[in-house]
Formats: sequence, C-alpha cells, structure tokens
Amino acid sequence: MIAMGRCLLILCLPMLVLLSGLPAVLHGGQVDAMRWAWPAMLILTSAGWIMGRARLKLTLWISTVAAGSVLLLCVVAAGRAPPPWPMLLLLVIACAAGAGGAVWRSRWPLAFGLLAVAGLAWFVGRASPVRQVADRPALAVITALPLFWREGELGLTARTDALIIALLRRRFDVQPLDSALSPDLRRMGLLMLAQPRGMEAGELVAIDQWVREGGRVLILADPLLLWPSSLPLGDRRRAPPASLLGPLLDHWGVRLAPAKTMGEERHFLPDGSLLTSMAASRFEVREEHCRPEASGLIVLCRIGRGTAIMVADADMIDDRLWLADPGHPLLPQQWSADTPALVMHWLGQSLSGERRWVRSEDDLVRAVRWAALAGILWAGLGWMWFGRVKRPIASGQMAAVEREIGSK
Repeated sequence: MIAMGRCLLILCLPMLVLLSGLPAVLHGGQVDAMRWAWPAMLILTSAGWIMGRARLKLTLWISTVAAGSVLLLCVVAAGRAPPPWPMLLLLVIACAAGAGGAVWRSRWPLAFGLLAVAGLAWFVGRASPVRQVADRPALAVITALPLFWREGELGLTARTDALIIALLRRRFDVQPLDSALSPDLRRMGLLMLAQPRGMEAGELVAIDQWVREGGRVLILADPLLLWPSSLPLGDRRRAPPASLLGPLLDHWGVRLAPAKTMGEERHFLPDGSLLTSMAASRFEVREEHCRPEASGLIVLCRIGRGTAIMVADADMIDDRLWLADPGHPLLPQQWSADTPALVMHWLGQSLSGERRWVRSEDDLVRAVRWAALAGILWAGLGWMWFGRVKRPIASGQMAAVEREIGSK
C-alpha cells in the first residue's frame, strides 16, 4: 500500500510542477521557464525529503523529467523553442532542489549547499526591470491622448505620465509638444504622433519637410479610437475618435482604411513579437517607397532621407492592452504584449530580452496535455528503474539463510 502511494506521488510530481506555473502563464500570456522556478524548487525539495537519500537517483530523474515537461509545454504553447539559458537554469534549480531535499536528513550541510545553488540559479535568471540608459536621444511627442496628464483635471496637479511614457523615458528624453511648428522639433530627430488633434496645413507641411530632411516619425493613426474617457463626446479635451492625419498620409501614398472589427486582436509579427490592438484597421499602400507588414497593420516608408513608421491603431499603447500587472510596468515579465519594446524599436532603440507568447488557447491546452502525458510516462520509467531500493537483510534472516546453506 505504501509502495502504491509512493508510486502515485512520483507519477504526479511532473504534473504538479506543470500546474504550479500555469497561473502566471494565464495571467499575462508569457511562456517563461523561470515562472516555474520557485514552485518547482518547493515541490521537488519536499519530494526529495519524502523519498530520502536511498532514492537519490530517482529524485534526480524526476527533477529532470519535471524540467523537461516544462520545456515541452513552452515549445508547444509558443510554437518555438524557448531560449536555452532559462531552461538550463530551471534544470539546475530542479535537480539541486530535489537532491538537496533527498540528502537533508543525513547530510544537511551538503543539502544546504545544494539549495543555495538552486537559489543562486533563480537569482541569476530572475526578471530585471527596464533600466534607464545614460545616452537618451530626444523624442518629441504630439498627441491628444492623456499621456502626460490626467484627463478631466486642470492645473499642475493634473500632470502625470502614462505608463507607456514612463517606460519610454528609460530610453528617450521625452518632450511633449503642442504644435509641429514648435522650434524645438527642428532640434530633434525623433517624433511620435499618437492620434493628434486636427492640424493646420502649415503643420503638416512642417512634418513632411522635417521627415524628408532625415527625421524619424512613428505615427499611431486610429480610424476608431476606443480609449476610455470620462469626458463627453464633443469635448475639445478629448482625443479625436478618428485619425485626422489623412492629408499627410495621402501625400505619402498611404490611405487608412475604416476599422473592420470592434474587438481586441493579437498580432504576431514576423520576428515573433506580439502586438495587441483594439478596433484596428489597415493601410492601403500606393507607393513603392512604402512597405506594409502584418497584413497592412504596419507600414514602413522611406520619405526623402527620413523614415516614417505607421501603425493603424492608437489604442495599442493603452495600458490595458499590453500590461498584465499595472503595479510593475517596468518588469517585462509582467507585460501581456511586446508593445513597449516595439515602440522603442520603431524609434531606433532596443530593449534587451526576448519574450515567448502563448499562440492560442488551443495551443496551451495541447501543450499541457502533451507535457503532462510525457512527464507521467517518463516518471513511470524512472520508478521502474530506480524506484526499488535494496533493503539490508536482518540478523535473524541472515542466520536462517546460513543454516539453510549449511544443511545443504
């Protein structure tokens, strides 16, 4: 009976480790192997302590199987293999934690050292916040969205940065501008136009000339803005519900099509990055100097000596569409999309680290199913090979064996 219970525990261990990391995956959609680090450490340390030193080989086998099951889940759910470094760290954490628990009763100094190794591996692989760099290029921002103030309030107390701006300040010297005719724009090489208010012809001409002279502009043009607002429709402080940059885009050979959907959509770009949009549209390109991507959601244009990157959605920088935990916007592990990293990339800056995302709910269900099945099968093989421990023969049994041999 005890052997059956121990066998059932061993078969369930990989499944327990898999399930321990799923809440974090479901919360933000990221497939990060280090999300399983702490739960795996606790589960495998306890399992090693229960099985004891006599089953150290079996404990190491189960620890390896648990890490391998996580790897299989990551591959199937994301459609591609995770980076090798986090998986290697997870394997070290699993084996060190399991072995530490197994030898704790007999060799606690060694166990303490093994658990310290597991903790050090977790410390090395933990997520770090986006750090501010010393050399930050100036970035001008013209927008009607409440990115620099709290909507509906007046005075200095209303000034506050949206979370996307707080992140951009880590890589750029962000300067909000009221008009494209501002002399400050001439001294800057980067511009972000995020659903601005209607511009005069002179402002559009100034932007066109600035780009042709070598400027780089990121345009977020939304045909159907669904940004949450407490202001009534028609209030001048509210962002326009549709993009008013049509004349400029038409001059560059691009047309913004009407929105075809009202819901949220996930877009996987060619490099694997995830962009989440709300009621987005697409661009229709008529000139060869513009190249569409992601079925027209994004357009890259070469205008004179400058560059224009256009996205057919402005809601994408809303916190709700890229951040899973509003309390930790600087931790990429807490994002639900690659939006901040993509915005930085389009503006010429890079953000270290690569994130893997669950492709769909069906892929996640399939990944859990195959990973659990593989873990149970391999755990069963380990029980067959290493599960039986040779027990020492008692003195009375030894004497009986000697008498039997002597009689023969």
